[in-house]
Amino acid sequence: MGKYDGVELSGAERRPVLAAIAEQMREWGLTMPDVEPLPLDFGLGRFREIGETEFWIANEAELGYCGKFLFLFDGQTCPHHRHEMKHETFFIVKGTILMRVGDEERTMEPGDLLAMPPGAAHSFTGVGPALVLEVSMPSVLQDNFFDDRAIGDDGVI
Repeated sequence: MGKYDGVELSGAERRPVLAAIAEQMREWGLTMPDVEPLPLDFGLGRFREIGETEFWIANEAELGYCGKFLFLFDGQTCPHHRHEMKHETFFIVKGTILMRVGDEERTMEPGDLLAMPPGAAHSFTGVGPALVLEVSMPSVLQDNFFDDRAIGDDGVI
């Protein structure tokens, strides 16, 4: 079993999702890194509503950094969560997202940056298709704490 079993989209739905993302990248004129996309439904089975697709560029724990692209379909949300250790910075590459930090909401568009310190609870939703670059400290399993306790092991991935 892989480390994302139970939260990664699999089966018949995976192929058309990846094809739709590839088509969107062609429309935007973008080339994604030659990595296996990671479509996440967070184990909820509602990918088009609650999910995202990650393209990992690097996750260098020993060197202290991580970089990945996050793709969201229109209306798709990365669920509200926080990290105890990880500091992240988000850069909007394409599209628009609605970012929720705590109880505040803000619309972010291409070129916008937002630093997310450890402990800051956040979620984001695509307003149309959107592509976000995340540069952060290494992504470590068990440092993702979700409000929705149905995600992972009692809200922890």
